Amino acid sequence: MNINCKGTILNVSTPKVMGIVNLTPDSFYDGGSYDSDVVLLQKVEQMLTDSAAFIDIGGYSSRPNAQDISEEEELKRVIPAIQKINQNFPEAMLSIDTFRSRVARESIENGCCMVNDISAGNLDDKMMETVATMQVPYVMMHMRGTPQTMNSHTDYVNIVKEILFYFSEKVAQARSLGINDLILDAGFGFAKTIEQNFELLSKLELLQMLELPILTGISRKSMIYKTLNTTAENALNGTSVLNTIALQKGSNILRVHDVKEAMECIKLLGKL
Repeated sequence: MNINCKGTILNVSTPKVMGIVNLTPDSFYDGGSYDSDVVLLQKVEQMLTDSAAFIDIGGYSSRPNAQDISEEEELKRVIPAIQKINQNFPEAMLSIDTFRSRVARESIENGCCMVNDISAGNLDDKMMETVATMQVPYVMMHMRGTPQTMNSHTDYVNIVKEILFYFSEKVAQARSLGINDLILDAGFGFAKTIEQNFELLSKLELLQMLELPILTGISRKSMIYKTLNTTAENALNGTSVLNTIALQKGSNILRVHDVKEAMECIKLLGKL
């Protein structure tokens, strides 16, 4: 399975790691962490040193009930950071975490080479068209509703079957527009209860029938820290356990806050 990013062909049959950079004051774990260019660049440098294949930059908090912000505010958060990272680490493969087509387009114009969309085009009907025009890889996530309403949309009859149907429709739409590189994200924590998250993880290998790379983002999420009766700050060990299971279930990309530990999961599992 290959992804073309910045003209570089990446084979994700050997799993890769995507490091998370949240430029938001209210993200559930690292909100407000990057209060200066120095801190931002140090964090990115560490992630690249720890072998992150991608750096995922987001300026809109998508945690449950997060505050909605304007497109202008999102752009104000992400564009200067993308420019700064691109200037200092031109070889870095940057992903923009957004559901807005304008943010996606301007981020790509400033150095990003991938779009990571939590809504798979549902929150902006110009998103897929924009991605097709820019010819970059597109991560499509499963979610119902919006970050503000998703907790009230957890009424599934068969969650895995419904997610597979959702993706089959989205893939057909993306292909019809000419998007070449597609990546699927089951959307752990998005319009799903803790029990549904674990059911989904236990059957994650079924997504392989769509024959596309699978991205898994469970890093420090509530399905881990609430189950363990702890906090996001103390959920690294639990994250490593579930990342290992995700890899065994066929995940090709791990989206994480802690790159070094995720790479260790990949290396150790690779020895088996």
